[in-house]
Amino acid sequence: MPDRTLSPSAPADSSNGVAKHGVALAAVAALACVAQFMVVLDSSIVNVALPSMKSGLGLSTSAQQWVVNGYLVTFGGLLLCASRAGDLFGRRRVFLTGLAVFSVASLAGGLAQDGWMLLAARVVQGAGAAALAPSSLSLITASHSDPSRRRRAMTWWGVAASSAGAAGIVAGGLLASVSWRWVMLVNVPLGVGLLIAGLTYLAPTVTGHRRSSVDVPGAIAVTLSAAAIVYGVSAAPDGGWGAPRVVVALIAGVVLLAAFVAIERRSAEPLIPWAIFSSATVRMGNILTLCLGVVLTAPLFFLSLYLQQVEGQSALRTGLSLLPMVAVISVGVLVSQRLIPAIGARRLLVVGAVAAAVGLAWLGRLPVHDGYVTHVLLPTVVVGAGTSLTMMPAIVAATSGVDPRDAGIASGLLNMCRQLGAALGLAALVTIAATVTDRGGGDASVVDGYRVAFDVLAVVSLITAALALLLKPSRLRDR
Repeated sequence: MPDRTLSPSAPADSSNGVAKHGVALAAVAALACVAQFMVVLDSSIVNVALPSMKSGLGLSTSAQQWVVNGYLVTFGGLLLCASRAGDLFGRRRVFLTGLAVFSVASLAGGLAQDGWMLLAARVVQGAGAAALAPSSLSLITASHSDPSRRRRAMTWWGVAASSAGAAGIVAGGLLASVSWRWVMLVNVPLGVGLLIAGLTYLAPTVTGHRRSSVDVPGAIAVTLSAAAIVYGVSAAPDGGWGAPRVVVALIAGVVLLAAFVAIERRSAEPLIPWAIFSSATVRMGNILTLCLGVVLTAPLFFLSLYLQQVEGQSALRTGLSLLPMVAVISVGVLVSQRLIPAIGARRLLVVGAVAAAVGLAWLGRLPVHDGYVTHVLLPTVVVGAGTSLTMMPAIVAATSGVDPRDAGIASGLLNMCRQLGAALGLAALVTIAATVTDRGGGDASVVDGYRVAFDVLAVVSLITAALALLLKPSRLRDR
């Protein structure tokens, strides 16, 4: 059967078609890998540029976190909707649409003249990323029918995703040292190049699905719910928890969440089939992923602010200072794949979460004046090693025992939990840190807020380890 993901310009059945087909497969894999790299890159590249964005556009502390959270909320909230859209409208169409949206939003953000313009661009960027992330992986699985080629392509896709975090930290520091605008604008030539390659090598997808609708109301409800709750929590330091806008936002978030559940239960084509939650392992796996989302995201946010705004480091030096942590995470993810069969997903998850908690508690002792090796380098390497060991076991837990027909939804749900966990957790931690800072003044008070935030992160990591102990090894596909 001919491959319907490849462009007809690379036939598989002609006399010299084998070579052309191989080139076309490599092009599809490269497209998917670069797209995933770009999506993950934008989750980390802005962290180092936040102080430059603050001074350039006059961003408040709350607005700084929304540069990160605006992207994460729409990314996570629309992931499942985008996955369904790919089934309904075709992977190629969703992939190219996501690229166009992402690229235009990047251009708008790079040219922003006011804070709200940048935040709006980040929100739209997140929507484009939601379309890119699931369709990039499905392009590989659909086009590579040979198991060995598929495994090789998916390995490179995973390497692209895990290495993008490290690249984002370094690239963010390098580009921000010139201008923070390049942190956004760098996506434009990448996006244009991918669009041209996609139009060349990707053929229209024959979906084979009879669905005539996608659950847009459900996607809107869960995205607005997350945004309202994140806004309510992040606004609390300014006006207090009893402020009308805080109360209204939190109530609206809860109501929208209830509406999402109601919509899903009544929808003929829900974003999340409720049967998937019949497995206790899947439920726990997604709760663990929710916790891991904040543990993976928040340390880079606070350390970037600490190194630049307290220690006075340049953006480039900050990026290089944080590179060891993210590099360890990238390598550790690959190592953990080999460790799971040897020691089991549950044990690896517990060990990793406890190690991360130790590193985070170590960061909770940050001094006002940095001793880099002792107080940043060593603890961040410990955090990176610990978190890298938890990522793959959490995926195993969240997807174990899932019907193959629901594998895509299980993956989308896991990614949604990770992104929304990161957004909600970061909002809560910024609020906690700001509350502590408001009690004092100067750098010492700011660092006190960061210390408390790292201590809370350590507790979250320990809770993750405790929850992992509730998993039953017999139900995990880890042996």
